[in-house]
Amino acid sequence: MPSPAEHAADATAGRVLAVVGDLVEDIVVWAGEPVRTATDTAARVFRARGGSGANVAALAAARVPTRFIGRIGADAAGEPLVADLASHGVDVRMQRAGRTGTVVLLVDADGERTMFPDRGASALLEGVDDSWIDDVAWLHVPAYGLEREPMRGEVVRLAALARTVGARVSLDASSTGLLAGIGVDLALELIRSMAPDVLFANEDEAELLGIAGGGAVAASVAPTVVVKHGPLPTDVIEGGELAVRVDVSPVPVIRDLTGAGDAFAAGFLAATLAGADAAAACLAGHASAASVLANPGAHAAPASAGDEHAST
Repeated sequence: MPSPAEHAADATAGRVLAVVGDLVEDIVVWAGEPVRTATDTAARVFRARGGSGANVAALAAARVPTRFIGRIGADAAGEPLVADLASHGVDVRMQRAGRTGTVVLLVDADGERTMFPDRGASALLEGVDDSWIDDVAWLHVPAYGLEREPMRGEVVRLAALARTVGARVSLDASSTGLLAGIGVDLALELIRSMAPDVLFANEDEAELLGIAGGGAVAASVAPTVVVKHGPLPTDVIEGGELAVRVDVSPVPVIRDLTGAGDAFAAGFLAATLAGADAAAACLAGHASAASVLANPGAHAAPASAGDEHAST
């Protein structure tokens, strides 16, 4: 007798994971010493294709048919980013207008990031062709898409559209700075308006939203809430109650935490679409996250020690 997960996998066979989000250039600065204010600080600098949504799509595409929906500028900076994403096997559906975005990431010696985002054209996504959702089994949206209009209204609309074709929806809380900038009450309202099946958050985002450990607020935002705690076990909260706690295997080298959450989402969603239960999907997410931690940006391929550019 097939399990519920196997039934779900059968229902989505041959259909697409779609990710709606940002495609930008990442300029990743690995500080080689504590930052020296108002003078030089030793560093290595890498350029890479970035954007939370694009990271998820690139890392999921080897496991499941994947589409990326977004906007770049009508400029020379955007096309190499599209080509890079397509080279990972992603079906890239792009609008082109304005100026391609850039994110500068300052990474300290412990791997923690400070980010300076200029989302550019990415934040102007609107009027997506409805046919881009027709064959979608799952729609994933980083909360960066909720930052401001017109993209805010568009991702809410796309989530509703995805429901009409039988797709499930997930949302990543993305950033405490983002959530605080939106305002926690409005952020919760927007999340509820999208009615995600799964909400991903790290422990700081979960604390800010009031969903850490479960409870009524957690139950109100999504049937399943996945809270990551770095190297500590990941919590899967279902219906506001802790359902399972999944251990994280040790990672020998951690140099750059950029994109680890995106990689987790990619592994989790691909495994879920293949029929995995929540615990097994978390393990797949952990393995995917571990694959990017030694490299600049959200890239699983190792960077050469003498190379000035991240491997993409």
